[in-house]
Amino acid sequence: MPEELMDSNGKDSYPVNDSAVANENTTPESTTERTVSLQRSVYDPGYVNAMSHFYRGELGRIMVWRQRLDITTNWAITSSTAIITISFSTREVPHIIFFFNIAIVWGMLWIEARRYRFYDAFRARVRMLEAHFLVPMVMENRQMLQGEWKKLVCEDLILPRFKISKLEAVGRRLKRNYLFIFVLIMVAWITKIFLHAVEPIDNVWALYRTLQVGYIPSWFVALIVATTLGLVIGITVYVGKNTTGEISEFGAHRSLWRI
Repeated sequence: MPEELMDSNGKDSYPVNDSAVANENTTPESTTERTVSLQRSVYDPGYVNAMSHFYRGELGRIMVWRQRLDITTNWAITSSTAIITISFSTREVPHIIFFFNIAIVWGMLWIEARRYRFYDAFRARVRMLEAHFLVPMVMENRQMLQGEWKKLVCEDLILPRFKISKLEAVGRRLKRNYLFIFVLIMVAWITKIFLHAVEPIDNVWALYRTLQVGYIPSWFVALIVATTLGLVIGITVYVGKNTTGEISEFGAHRSLWRI
């Protein structure tokens, strides 16, 4: 069972005593002396060894959650492919079958968003270690070791918390993967309607009448299509404008990687 995490909009983090987080100094001293002592402790072989194992453990954990994300995406693609294949196999299959396809994909998206929140929470620890431990070690810059990153990591270990909301998690997975799946379903749905229509579709009213399947009225099918398109576009645009991605584009940093 995965460990429970607090929501990102929950209460404040568990207060951690500085003396409990960093045991390098137990006696009162000036800020300069304390900083120098902390910097020296980072290069202690035992400390470096422990942090290396900690980094490897957290990296292995996020890889497990990353694989779980791929599983839900694969199921969404597989189910959509199967339903599209069945719908085009014969005229007798009603186009309302795509309603169940949309429901399945929404379910997979919700499950994947929940898993993504766990992945993002543990990924934040890895990024903290990379930015505040590995980078100063590689740069051999002791000044970069300053800050309260140790306290933040210990707070998160004592009381883990989600770093993003459910809506942002849904939006990120929707923007990266599920947007294309929903577009494919909608295109297949419309193609199915025109391909196997019982009467020629030469105007909007004829298209609207064709949406009816058995006792299911046309307005209900149209509502499903409009709601799905509205949610997909709305969530994607909102999350894209109001949140930042987990990684930036190559852009101006390209020159740094020339060999």
